[in-house]
Amino acid sequence: MVRVAVLRFPGTNCDLEMAWAVERAGAEAEFVWHEDGGLAEYDAVIIPGGFTYGDYVRAGAIAARSPIMEEVREFAEEGRPVLGVCNGMQILAEAGLIPGTLTVNRGNRFICDWVHLRVERADTPFTGRYREGEVLRIPIAHAEGRYYAEDPDRVEDRVVFRFCGPNGEVDDRYNPNGSVRGITGVVNREGNVLGMMPHPERAAHRLQGSEDGLRLFQSLVEWCRG
Repeated sequence: MVRVAVLRFPGTNCDLEMAWAVERAGAEAEFVWHEDGGLAEYDAVIIPGGFTYGDYVRAGAIAARSPIMEEVREFAEEGRPVLGVCNGMQILAEAGLIPGTLTVNRGNRFICDWVHLRVERADTPFTGRYREGEVLRIPIAHAEGRYYAEDPDRVEDRVVFRFCGPNGEVDDRYNPNGSVRGITGVVNREGNVLGMMPHPERAAHRLQGSEDGLRLFQSLVEWCRG
């Protein structure tokens, strides 16, 4: 059985949905408190969304300095998969595990809505069940999800998801938070650490309005088994 660690920090609030999606994909999800550690026995690590430490300083800034993040870094350096969603992506960026940074949304407002994403890479542990260019429907819910990279050209080959229209067209009118080039999901150089702002765990069953996120977790489980 594939075992997935779902990390918990003070202020994490998407952990239950994340564990449910992981188990729906056929793996065993276990919660790991940030002070406890012990990640070596797991096949994958997920950092879910929420408002860790009340988003003080910057979203994810304090959690990124938790001792468990050194374990996450070592876990990633061994080539094992790490996923950060929403606040999890912010934590990964603050820890330097993915390129770029996240800042306040354009218009300085919280956005909770359904969006379309275009799959830019289908060769990662998280996207094996998708097709490059495929359009997904997944919700977002964040205030500091605007992706920024000082030199976007240098991260272009690491882009996994991009905001788009329902037919896959990339245009600023489909970019809800002002992210550079519509980027909303990136991996590290090796491709085994993914940060994404949209919530795939909230699109893992037809009763949620979309099942497009389920295949991300199925891809992860299959990759771990392989």
